[in-house]
Amino acid sequence: MVAKGETIESTADRLCREVEGLQPDVICSVLSVDRSGLLHPLAAPSLPQAYSAALDGINIGPNVGSCGSAAYLRTPVAVIDIERDPRWENFKGLALPLGLKACWSSPICNAKGDVLGTFAFYYREQRGPTEFEQEVVATCVHLCTLALERHERVVERERQANIDTLTGLGNRACFNRSLAALPCITPGAWALLVIDLDNLKTVNDTFGHHVGDLLIQQAASRMAAAAAPDGVFRLGGDEFAVIVQNPVALREIETTANALIEAIVVPAECDGHLIHPKATVGGAVLSREDHIAESVRQNADFALYHAKETGRGGFVRYWPGIGTAITHRLKAIQRVGAALKEDRIDAYYQPIVRLDTRQIVGMEALCRLSEDDGIISAADFCEATSDAHIAFGITERMLARVVGDMRVWLDMGLPLARVSLNVSSSDFYRGKLDEQLTSAFARENVSLEHLMLEVTEDVCIGQRDDVAARQIKAMRAKGLLVALDDFGTGFASLTHLLTFPVDMIKIDKSFINRLAPGNPSSAIVRGLLDIARAMNISVVAEGVETEVQAAQLRALGCSLGQGFLFSRAVDRDAFTQMLRQDLLSLRRAM
Repeated sequence: MVAKGETIESTADRLCREVEGLQPDVICSVLSVDRSGLLHPLAAPSLPQAYSAALDGINIGPNVGSCGSAAYLRTPVAVIDIERDPRWENFKGLALPLGLKACWSSPICNAKGDVLGTFAFYYREQRGPTEFEQEVVATCVHLCTLALERHERVVERERQANIDTLTGLGNRACFNRSLAALPCITPGAWALLVIDLDNLKTVNDTFGHHVGDLLIQQAASRMAAAAAPDGVFRLGGDEFAVIVQNPVALREIETTANALIEAIVVPAECDGHLIHPKATVGGAVLSREDHIAESVRQNADFALYHAKETGRGGFVRYWPGIGTAITHRLKAIQRVGAALKEDRIDAYYQPIVRLDTRQIVGMEALCRLSEDDGIISAADFCEATSDAHIAFGITERMLARVVGDMRVWLDMGLPLARVSLNVSSSDFYRGKLDEQLTSAFARENVSLEHLMLEVTEDVCIGQRDDVAARQIKAMRAKGLLVALDDFGTGFASLTHLLTFPVDMIKIDKSFINRLAPGNPSSAIVRGLLDIARAMNISVVAEGVETEVQAAQLRALGCSLGQGFLFSRAVDRDAFTQMLRQDLLSLRRAM
């Protein structure tokens, strides 16, 4: 049975029955001893179940019956009179009513001397073992040693297969089995939370993987404590999961998720470094539409993905439709990824003009995607830029196109002021934008003074706005300028103009569309112009589409505009012609 890998319980039971067949006047039992020194019944076919159950979990010791004493002393213990032997004082009430008067127990030890269990004979008369019984027990102890050692190896393999070695939490395999075993009958019976440690890669890159491992361990311990009694699993890397079944936690799933986040983000001491952990959580509760547990898991993953894309450090609960939105975003990412691979991303240009003379004083480079059915504007695939790799790829491609065009225009002697190029928060957070720009302009021998970076408000008010501010300060020192795009549409306040270095504000077209006497937009635009003028910041009105709007802006004191009134975004050939015409007009005016 040992060789065939049968269970330790069935093997011990069979051994006891074989021995009792040889010695009908004895009652045989086998107990195991765990690493904490606790006794656990394995087999005692001739003893009542209640007797064995009463021994389960008892600590071994010098006066714990025959078995507990034998395990503690690591030597056989023969008690000839249970009623009077002090080692049975606390246990004789269990044995005597069954007619058991004597007990001889032998420890089962491995090669290291560790006690694995005990093998015992009970007698209905006061006596010790015979010589033949000693030979039988010696053989049985040897067999039990083999069986228990094999059992420990099996248990350890199972433990290693199910336990994450770094944290001691259940691993992905354990999670998969636990999830699959959950019933999907009653809506709201359980929920799943998936958690990402947001800054693990930064910690690993900055302080080394040893510190990262310490951070994982501390975060895991905190999650386990915060989620108890529900189980926490480490799925791998920086990803964790909690299967929520506690009724109180289920009723307030948002509170439960936020409690996890609050437990994680407490500063952690890791090998002398004070680390500030961050976490994002997505969650889903079992619903009527979830017929299998995997459906809840997918919903929780959707919620986590959405949480990471819309603002890390918080919790998002799944709602119907979020999957569609994410699927749409993923398709956009795939679409743009294919366009980058096939070199179908190009730069189009829209002029920035003086509202009085209509002279071109600058231009904005706008990303366009070429497909079989025409040219696609960036607005139709902007969701793809939420992916950092896509955002970087677009910036890299646009930078190469724009700087190449600038070199051609300079060589042609065309008037070239500033070219505006849009960059995202992802470009700043990679930490290499300065190097990327400098290298691209150096390759074409174009001065950075011809560049204006356009950034949106999410850059200057993001969680790492200090990173962007430092990089912008360094790049402005090299001559380029910075414009704050779509101003007024986000959550940036005027106070950011004091801390975030910009040279130009681009007023969003939503304000320009509502320009009219008495309309609040006119007052806002006038106020922005006054503030910008006092701070020596230029202003461009975006989305100018009519002569009436142009006239109103001039009356308010705005001198620069951009929009369809002057030109749509055009390709490089068309814009080259516009620059030539502008140069001719300038020469005529002179």
